[in-house]
Amino acid sequence: MSTPKLAELPPVEGAWVEIDCQSQQLRLWQGRSVVHECAISTGVNGVGEEEGSGRTPRGWHYVRAAIGEGLPENAVFRGRRFTGEVFTPMLAKAHPERDWILTRILWLCGLERGVNRGGRVDSQRRYIYLHGTPPDEPMGVAASHGCIRVRNADLLTLFAAAPPGTPVWLHGESLA
Repeated sequence: MSTPKLAELPPVEGAWVEIDCQSQQLRLWQGRSVVHECAISTGVNGVGEEEGSGRTPRGWHYVRAAIGEGLPENAVFRGRRFTGEVFTPMLAKAHPERDWILTRILWLCGLERGVNRGGRVDSQRRYIYLHGTPPDEPMGVAASHGCIRVRNADLLTLFAAAPPGTPVWLHGESLA
């Protein structure tokens, strides 16, 4: 999959999100200006679109759903539902097997048929999210099961600025 340069992208009005899987960075853009940037963690298995791969999909997506409005920071989710728990180190110690999905969820839907939408490459059916993660999880290195892990404070900023419908571009090469 070839990655276009920023100048080659179609014009995007308003807010949009760039996820650079190579540099493990997320950028929140307002038109052609970066308004927020942070380290993230994408799939430990690299980039790829295939269901069951544990990889982070590439291409154009949009925020399909924003989940968790009004819940406390560190709210725990399972199956996109609030469990009633709030993450603490003690809770983590009691459940070391959990892949923690915290604070908010931005659920992605692919826009490119055959690339990240439909069949065995459907990002929405793969449950690809941007979500919060415990403070001891590494950022800036690929370590997730395919989703995009974001520090809670950065996720709250993103959640406020990127409502459902916001374009999201995931790629494996940096912009130059």
